[in-house]
Amino acid sequence: MPIIELTPHQLRLTIDPDLLGFTNTSELVGQPLSWIGQERAEKAAYFGLEMEQPDYNLFVLGEVGSGRSSLLRQAMTKVASNKPVPPDLCYLHHFGVPERPLALHLPAGEGRLLRQKLTQLAKYLQTEIPRCLEEPALKAESKRIEKNFKLEEAKAFAELDAFAEKHHFAIQREAGRMVFTLIDKSGKILTEPQVLALPKERRAEIEEVEQALQAEIARYFEKIRPLERIKDEALITLQRNKVKLLLEGELKAIRSMLKLSAEYRSKFDRYLGKMEEDILENVALFKFSDTDEEKRKKEINSLLARYQINLVVDNHDLKGAPVIIEESPSVRSLFGSIEYQSVEGVLETDFTRIRAGSLLKAHGGFLMLHLDDVLVDSLLWEKLCRLLRSHLLQIEEPGTTLTQIPAVSLEPEAVRIQVKIILIGSREQYYILQEENPELARRFRIKVDFADSFIASAQSRLASSIFVAHACHEAGLPHFTAAAVARLLEDCHRAANDQSRQSAIFSRTETLVLESAAQCKAHTGCLVDVADVENALQARIHRHNYPDQCLQESIADGDVSIVIEGKKVGQINGLTQIDLGDHCFGAPVRITAHTFAGENGGVLNIEREVGLSGPIHDKGMFILQSYLAALFAHIAPLALSASIVFEQEYNGIEGDSASCAEWYALLSALSGVPLKQGIAVTGAMNQYGEILPVGGLNEKIEGFFNVCEKAGLDGTHGVLIPHRNRRHLMLSYHVIEAVTQGLFHIYTAEHVNEGIELLTDFPAGFAPEADLNEVIHYPYDSVLGYAQKVLRTYRIACQLTQHTKTERRRFFGSAER
Repeated sequence: MPIIELTPHQLRLTIDPDLLGFTNTSELVGQPLSWIGQERAEKAAYFGLEMEQPDYNLFVLGEVGSGRSSLLRQAMTKVASNKPVPPDLCYLHHFGVPERPLALHLPAGEGRLLRQKLTQLAKYLQTEIPRCLEEPALKAESKRIEKNFKLEEAKAFAELDAFAEKHHFAIQREAGRMVFTLIDKSGKILTEPQVLALPKERRAEIEEVEQALQAEIARYFEKIRPLERIKDEALITLQRNKVKLLLEGELKAIRSMLKLSAEYRSKFDRYLGKMEEDILENVALFKFSDTDEEKRKKEINSLLARYQINLVVDNHDLKGAPVIIEESPSVRSLFGSIEYQSVEGVLETDFTRIRAGSLLKAHGGFLMLHLDDVLVDSLLWEKLCRLLRSHLLQIEEPGTTLTQIPAVSLEPEAVRIQVKIILIGSREQYYILQEENPELARRFRIKVDFADSFIASAQSRLASSIFVAHACHEAGLPHFTAAAVARLLEDCHRAANDQSRQSAIFSRTETLVLESAAQCKAHTGCLVDVADVENALQARIHRHNYPDQCLQESIADGDVSIVIEGKKVGQINGLTQIDLGDHCFGAPVRITAHTFAGENGGVLNIEREVGLSGPIHDKGMFILQSYLAALFAHIAPLALSASIVFEQEYNGIEGDSASCAEWYALLSALSGVPLKQGIAVTGAMNQYGEILPVGGLNEKIEGFFNVCEKAGLDGTHGVLIPHRNRRHLMLSYHVIEAVTQGLFHIYTAEHVNEGIELLTDFPAGFAPEADLNEVIHYPYDSVLGYAQKVLRTYRIACQLTQHTKTERRRFFGSAER
C-alpha cells in the first residue's frame, strides 16, 4: 500500500451541534443522570449490592475521576432505600462479669425507647423504694419483728442477769459487748484494790465464778445471734418482697414494649432478672439514714448507673439500610473504641464508654472504603481481613497496652455483623490482591470494572450533555449552548485519543465545565459558548505548559539540536511524548546512527549500554536487529557493527514507538542515502517490517508542528505515522489550518518500506508483500541495494583483516621454531 497523505477532515472528529437535539443544557435538567459508558460496571454494581449472601463484597476498579465513587454512592443509596432498617445496638452491664459488657440488638428505634424507659425507671426507683420502705404497714410489721426479737433477747438476758446476780456480779450491755463487775452483799461495786485485799480462797472462788459467767455469756450469744440473723432476714425479706412487687410491674411494662426476636428476648429477660436481683440485694441503700447521707447517695447513683444502656447504634431515623462513606478510616473509626478516664493514676472505664465505629453503624447496609486509605495502617488491614473471614467484630482499645498508666480492662461482647463492603482501588491493586491473597480476594466476588473510555454514540452524547446540565444546575452556573457542549464532547474524544471513543474520566469534563462557566461570567455572558470553552482550554494549557515552552525555546535557541531542513545521512527526527501528570506534550528528538565493518552483526543501543533505556525500548531494538538480519539473510552472517543513540537525551527512554525512526536512521547510515529532516517519524515495527500503532500521537505531532512553525513552515514539513493510528487523531485546529494551507503534512504508512520511499525519494528495493526467503539481491538503485553493496564491502574488509591476522600468526610462529 503506498504512502497516504491525510486530508484535513481526517485529522479530527467534529461534532455537529444540530445533531445533539437541544438548544442549551437548561432543557436537559429534568432528565436523569445515567452511568455514561459504564453499562458493564453498572450491572455488576447493582448485582453485587442486591446479593444477600456473604462474601459478595464489591471491589471497584478504574481510573481516578471516572466517577466510580459518586456512581457507587448513588447505587448504594438507591438499593439501600429498598432494604429493611437494621436493628439498634446497645451494650448492657454484665452483672456477673462487669468487664465483659453484653451486646443486645433491638428493633430500630426501640433502643432509644428502652434508654428512656430505663432512665425513668432509675428515677422511679430512687423515689419510690424509699417511700415504699416508709409505708406504715411495712413499718408496723418491721416493729413486730423487732419486738419479737427483743422479747426473746430480753428473756435470754434475764436468765443471764439472774445467774450473774446469784454469784454477786452485775452485768450490763454496752455497744454489743457484755460488761460485768463484782459487787458486795450490799450491792456496791468492788474496786480492784478491794478485790486484791480479799482472802486468797475468796479470790479463787471469784475467778471460778467469773469463768462460769463467761461461759454463760457465750451461751447467751450463741442463742441470740441466730435469733438476730432470723430477725435481719425477716426484715430484708419483708423489704424485698415489698420492693419486688414494685419492680415487677415496672419491668413487665419494659418487657412488653419491646418486640425482640426469640434469641434476644431470652437474653434481655435474663438481663432484667439479674437487674432485679441486683436491686433487691442493694435495697438497704435506699433507706434514709442520718449517718453519711452524701456517701449513701453516691452509692445509689453508682448502683443506678448499672441499669442504663449504652446505645452505640441508633437507627431510629433511617428509612432504609445505612450507607456509610468512610473517608479517613482508622482502627477506632472503623471498629469502634473504648474511652478511658484517669482516676487517681488508674485508667478506668465501663460499658457506657464503648463507642461504635463505621462497621457497626453500617450493619445491614453498605460501607465504602478506599484501599489506599486502608493500606496505610497494617493493623487496620489485618483486622479488616479477619472481620471479612469471621464476620465477628470485637471492639478493643489497643492504645491502653502501650501506656505506662495501669488500666482497667474491658472486653465487650463480640457482635456478628452483616456489612457489604465496597472497596475502591486500582486495577493493579485488584490483580495484586488476586495473586498474593486469594483467600481475601474470595471475599470480594463482585468486580466492578470502570472503563477508561467507551464507544461514542448518539445516546452517550445525550447522556454526557445531561451530565453537563446537572453540573451547571447543581453549581448554579450558566448553561451551555449546544455548540459549547459539542466542543466539550470533542475534548472528551481528545482525552481518549480516539475519534470513535469518548473518555470516561468525567472529572476532567466537570472541571472544564466549571472553567468554561468562569470564562462566560468574566464577560457577563448568559450562556456558555464555544469561545468560552476554547478560552478555558487555552487558559488551562497556559497554566501547565511551562516545561513545554522551555523545551520549545531551547530548540529555537539551538541549545537542543533539531534540524528540520534538508537531508542528512544516518539522522532523523523521532517523536516523543512527555507526561508530567498534569500536562502531556510532545517534542522531536534527534536519532543518529553509525555503521562499521564488524564481526558480531549487532546493533549497539547506546541508551541500553548506559542504563537509560527501559525493557520495552530494548525489545524494539532487538526486533529491529531481527528484521535487519531477515532482510539480508542471503548474505549472512552480517559483517556489521552499528550504533544508535537519542541525541541530547539524558532522562531515559522507554517504549518502542521510536523503532521505525531508529530503523530509518540505521538504514540511511548503512546505505549512505540521506533522509529528509523536515519529516519526523513515529511508529513501532514488528519482525516483518509492519508499522504498529503507538500512543500519544496528537501531542507528538503538535510538538513537532510547534518547532516547525517557529522556524517557518514552507510546505516541506510533516510527520509519518502508522496507518492504523488514523482514528486516534484529534489534532488542534491550528495544525489542521496549516494542513489545509499545504504548509504541513500528515502521512501514514503500513510498512517501513513505504516510509523509506517518502523519506529518501528512492525506491525501497522490494515490495512489502514479497517473500524475503526468495530474495537473491536487491535492485542496484534502491536503498536496500545500496545497503546490500555496503554490507558486501564490509564482509570483504573483514575477510581481508582475518587473512592478515592469519598470515601474522604463521610468520611469528616460524620465527619461534
